[in-house]
Amino acid sequence: MLDKLNQIYPVRYTAFIASVVLLVFSLLGSSVMGMSGWWPTVFLLLTLVGLRDLQQTNHSILRNYPVIGHLRFMSEYIRPEIRQYFLESETEAAPFSRAQRSLVYSRAKGDSDKRPFGTQLDVRAMGYEWINHSMVPSQLAGHDFRVKVGGKDCTHPYDISLFNVSAMSFGALSANAIQALNLGAKMGGFAHDTGEGSISRHHRAHGGDLIWEIGSGYFGCRDEHGHFSPERFVENVRSPQVKMVEIKLSQGAKPGHGGVLPGAKVTEEIAEARGVMVGQDCVSPAAHSSFSTPLEMMAFIQQLRTLSEGKPVGFKLCIGHPWEWFALVKAMLETGIQPDFIVVDGAEGGTGAAPLEFSDHMGMPLQDALRLVHNTLVGAGLRDAIRVGASGKIVSAFDIARALALGADWCNSARGFMFALGCIQAQTCHSGNCPTGVTTQDPTRQMALVVPSKAERVHNFHSHTLEALQELMEASGLQTPHDFTPRHFMRRVSETQTLHLSDLIDTLETGALLKDNVSALPAVFSDWTLTSTQRFGI
Repeated sequence: MLDKLNQIYPVRYTAFIASVVLLVFSLLGSSVMGMSGWWPTVFLLLTLVGLRDLQQTNHSILRNYPVIGHLRFMSEYIRPEIRQYFLESETEAAPFSRAQRSLVYSRAKGDSDKRPFGTQLDVRAMGYEWINHSMVPSQLAGHDFRVKVGGKDCTHPYDISLFNVSAMSFGALSANAIQALNLGAKMGGFAHDTGEGSISRHHRAHGGDLIWEIGSGYFGCRDEHGHFSPERFVENVRSPQVKMVEIKLSQGAKPGHGGVLPGAKVTEEIAEARGVMVGQDCVSPAAHSSFSTPLEMMAFIQQLRTLSEGKPVGFKLCIGHPWEWFALVKAMLETGIQPDFIVVDGAEGGTGAAPLEFSDHMGMPLQDALRLVHNTLVGAGLRDAIRVGASGKIVSAFDIARALALGADWCNSARGFMFALGCIQAQTCHSGNCPTGVTTQDPTRQMALVVPSKAERVHNFHSHTLEALQELMEASGLQTPHDFTPRHFMRRVSETQTLHLSDLIDTLETGALLKDNVSALPAVFSDWTLTSTQRFGI
């Protein structure tokens, strides 16, 4: 019947025709019967919208479905919220499940994080993991777990917390968000990574410990040509607030990809922090200009350590070609110059917006990358001298424990601390329209984020997460966080089989890569002998 009606007149125009007809009747009713005048205004607006839809050339849906076609775009606009609030299950991760977010919210607010009636996870599902507990639980005095970072050439080592704020720049985050994170870090005695946007006035406002991340744009330590400036580096690095220096080689959100902050977004505050001109495009190249070989990179590390008067210097990377990572380790052995730490960033993504192909298919996930870095340092005899941090979808004590078991010394979290600030995973970070004021430079939007209140939540999230880690350790009968090993973890690999994590991952013996013959080692190390310290390729 609808097809026959369509032959007489297009049914899809019904909403538009109805608007025109109702406009005529409302005008007659207003003039003849004295009806309220706002009805004609409403139907006039709808009629004008319909006329515009028929004449515009950008959207075929609106030309075919004038007036009512806008419902499609409105529905699409609120689809993420509808899905998140009404359709998404508690355990469906996109990218963080409601259960994960609720855990962070509860701990940040100081509410109970207990859940009744058992797990909502499918314990028979492939990939399900758990920790084996002990019949002889331990008792620990507290949860202020720390790791000393600083190798043989470091004269100012830093006792870093086991859980810290990962790299997020001012510019990506609002001024109030940066202040709340740093005040929370100050209250809890943990570290706040600046991100590659350098140290802003908002990082300095409360005096929390900083890890200064230096990317390929050398923001905060660049000359007028965008190259590294030793003089400007010294101005920032010798601040007592800066505890460590981190060279960013790549990030999990978009490894191997540079970036541009458009000039329209470069405000006076951002320009001040980054050392660029107001209103000019702020470019982060894909590669560093201070080094192009592994040997040159080791020299750059030593230069930064000297200029900082002995503070810990390390680097962050998302693992790509394994042979490039091997070349760096060989350069450490050849020069005797070692980073004090390495942060492994998983390709699970992060707070930075990225092309879909990069988010979904570029870089090595955290667990695989972390184990490769750990094994390589063990095989090269360097593991005891270099500390390893881990970053990538770490929000719970279980996440931390598993990372420690795979070889990490400490963990960082970016999105976890964003949730603590009130982020609702609206996924509008790149638009400037963040509903909670976390990732926007709009002064009216970020007013919603009250610094003292959110700082307390940041502090709570850190403290209660480490308290939960303490409880996991006690239940497992352990004395220190680094007693966790892959042997403590189980993973379901089929409906009828579970294995220790230690049975599923590679393990190298100390010095295994220094032997003449490495052919018996796992296949990923087959490129070890082909790499050179003179170049990153093979």
